[in-house]
Amino acid sequence: MSRRELDAAGITDPALRASYEHCRRLNARHGRTYYLATLLLPPAKRPYVHALYGFARYADELVDDPDSTLTAAQKAARLAEWGSGLRNGTGDLVVRAVLDAVGRWDIPLNRFEDFLASMRMDLTVAEYRDWDDLMRYMWGSAAAIGLLMLPILEPVVDTAVAEPYAVDLGVAFQLSNFIRDVGEDLHRGRVYLPMADLAHFGVDRQRLARGVVDAPVRRLLAYEIARARELYRSAEPGIALLHPTSRDCVRTALRPYRGILDEVERADYRVLDRRVSVPLARRLAVVGPGLARAAAARRRADRL
Repeated sequence: MSRRELDAAGITDPALRASYEHCRRLNARHGRTYYLATLLLPPAKRPYVHALYGFARYADELVDDPDSTLTAAQKAARLAEWGSGLRNGTGDLVVRAVLDAVGRWDIPLNRFEDFLASMRMDLTVAEYRDWDDLMRYMWGSAAAIGLLMLPILEPVVDTAVAEPYAVDLGVAFQLSNFIRDVGEDLHRGRVYLPMADLAHFGVDRQRLARGVVDAPVRRLLAYEIARARELYRSAEPGIALLHPTSRDCVRTALRPYRGILDEVERADYRVLDRRVSVPLARRLAVVGPGLARAAAARRRADRL
């Protein structure tokens, strides 16, 4: 599969092919829903999405490697050194693939810098005062990812028109993860839900740490789920602004991510001591019809 994708994308240099294949393996190993959605894109576009995922995943591992003995300052220095390859044109397998994707799709480098700035925040910031404060973090960690993807998804309108929808979708994806991962993030010393929201519902870190989903915690999570759903509603019209061969990919990614919210509710909001997920069968049920629609869209595009 990866060889066909690389051939379709016109990536012929053996070293570069190895870089993209490394990113594809990262996506396949860790991306799950994201990787399945990528299969709905034309083969010629998939390697570039794998590269963007690989970049985000590797940066996240530099920050959150559970086996690392480095201090926060040492991790920040390591992250900065790794990320500098984007500016000086050198780096490891992941950076080399990203640099090639940047050149082919005219992806702005400042979006990567925004992302790395948020990764650095994870080394020193343990909580966020309110929604605006959290949005400053999510601009780099979520919105920037949506904007990085946009050139590859090829809007059929002026890019500036499509950008707000990409931002909302990136933020919706990440907020869904924050809701699902409250317990895991707390174990790492972080609370991503705004502290003002916690206070509004009578919740604090100590209450979360008890691991009991009581009425105040349940009301807090219900509030954040409603916020995430509104972001999905706001983002969804943007799918129609993308190239026809990109729409099923984004639509298929949206449905399982939004399904995380349903699973949290189905688990009675018990996210403090476990990690809920959308069952594989349900994800595959979304991807199967999507693959058929995506193939039909590619055939129509080829005839134009």
